[in-house]
Amino acid sequence: MTIKNKIMAMKKMLYLVLFVMFTGPAIAQQKYFSKAVKISFFSKSPLENIEAVNNKGLCVWDVATGQIELSVLMKGFEFEKGLMQEHFNENYVESDKYDKAIFTGTIDNSKSVSFATDNAVTLKVNGSLTMHGVNNRVSTTALITVKNGVVSASANFSIVLADYKISIPSLVEDKINKRIAIAVNVPAFQVLASK
Repeated sequence: MTIKNKIMAMKKMLYLVLFVMFTGPAIAQQKYFSKAVKISFFSKSPLENIEAVNNKGLCVWDVATGQIELSVLMKGFEFEKGLMQEHFNENYVESDKYDKAIFTGTIDNSKSVSFATDNAVTLKVNGSLTMHGVNNRVSTTALITVKNGVVSASANFSIVLADYKISIPSLVEDKINKRIAIAVNVPAFQVLASK
């Protein structure tokens, strides 16, 4: 190898090192979003299991600060039975009056996620869920996964209906579970372009 080739190789290596030094921190400071968040809930009950899915949740995550916000339209939840969906919207969550559920909070230590390599990290999530006009604290964990350059996330938690002033008619009160299990799945985040 000639001296000229060695110098060229060293320059390339220097450029690569500088590129990694200056773009690595930028990668960790990106904001991510998704318009296809799957939110489902389930309640096992003696009368009838209650289950619904909404695939149109919105989520924005600022990796640098850990801030996360997720919102979902209540009328977007789909049930297997149309009558159950109607009761859910009209009698329980009153979606004409309270059209959205919104979670705002933080993912602790979100900067620890490596976006350059395949990995999976479980991190604590703390925040508040506003639904049916009521705001309550929620704490859970989220699994953040990076695979083949795709960033995804999932989390599970449960709520008590009474905590959100959602009443169950006395006729079926003893036959419906008052605790609802909620699953959140972000199949693929996209990078939010900076202004």
